[in-house]
Amino acid sequence: MMADQVPGEQAEDGQHRRQEKHKKRRRKREQQALKQTEPLQREAQKVSARMALGVYGMHREGDLSRLEYSLMQSSAQIELWPAERVAAKVLMLRASNGLNYAPWGETRIVDADLERLVGAVPAGMVPALKNRAYYFVPLAIADTGETLIAPSYTVELGDRAVCHRNAPFGTTEAVFLSTRLVEDRFGLAFEFFINVAHNFVDAAGVPESFSQLVWSQADAQVRGETSQDAWESRRRAQDTNGKKTIDERARTTFYDASFSDALAIYMLSLAVDFDYHDLREREYPLLAAPALAERLRHVAGLFPPSTGYEFQILYRRKG
Repeated sequence: MMADQVPGEQAEDGQHRRQEKHKKRRRKREQQALKQTEPLQREAQKVSARMALGVYGMHREGDLSRLEYSLMQSSAQIELWPAERVAAKVLMLRASNGLNYAPWGETRIVDADLERLVGAVPAGMVPALKNRAYYFVPLAIADTGETLIAPSYTVELGDRAVCHRNAPFGTTEAVFLSTRLVEDRFGLAFEFFINVAHNFVDAAGVPESFSQLVWSQADAQVRGETSQDAWESRRRAQDTNGKKTIDERARTTFYDASFSDALAIYMLSLAVDFDYHDLREREYPLLAAPALAERLRHVAGLFPPSTGYEFQILYRRKG
């Protein structure tokens, strides 16, 4: 019973950490933008005041209030939709690889870019995801006990939102991804692929060949790991406290986490060009690049890229 609970708790911890980092980055950007726009806002307020005085001479006070209110959109004016309603309303699409997905609301994602992103999931993985549907929405709200979806973005709703939210609808497991919480295409892509990777591992497990590879690297004391979950579970598995036995529960969690990470990074490399150090976090040392390359090549052998996508590892010269 505990063996089943621990991986789930660690996955939730990892999701919480990603959500907090996204929120901190978003708040920093908003503060910077506010500083840049304060002079413009003060001038706009002066102009608005002069306009209001002119308008007041032609309209009753009540009409002016309604006019001002209609020009300002607030969180109170945005209707939050239950996730079930969004799923029933939206047109479900099927990517070239067979994966089910749908955009809804003001996502600010071009259709062609979204299709390209979803299509990066290798076709060989899709059968294990046949009961999954991925919804790209502005914000997924999860602070009321039910999953609510915002059709557009406000700062207030952004503070209430989470990076993603799962919701079961009959035989379908829906995943709602908040497109407006991430910074850029890279952030959205990684959030999508890490969810796909965890969903795949939940359904199909970890290949024995990959488990043998990562454990051989751990035995060789290869530096770092690909996530905090992989780093901590690997450390616990190898920390025997003088005993000859290995913590098998921790080792299984390590296999799950490292395989999910490798799948996500592999799919990310198919969708966007990025520097491996962009994945670096403060909480743990990043896995040595040669070891990661070995894992990614192994994953590419298991799940070759779909037509139109290419897997390539480039090494930057020092100096």
